[in-house]
Amino acid sequence: MKTTTIPPLRVSPELRKRAESVLEQGETISGFVLDALNRNIEYRSARQEFIARGLASSTRAEATGKYVAAATVIAKIARRLAKAKQRMD
Repeated sequence: MKTTTIPPLRVSPELRKRAESVLEQGETISGFVLDALNRNIEYRSARQEFIARGLASSTRAEATGKYVAAATVIAKIARRLAKAKQRMD
């Protein structure tokens, strides 16, 4: 697989110092930036998928007239949370 480069970034000396101050043993600025880029891509992809699922659900509810009350959803989430907490104890 061929690789390509990301354009270099111009940052303030303060930002560079802050980045260097949180590097882990053996980690480079380049590795840190690559990790941050990957994490941000994953986050934005997940956010886009979440929004798409919500919009699709809204469209289905409007088309079918079948809605779930907020109180029902919150109660279901509360039960899941309680079960998860029990497993942790």
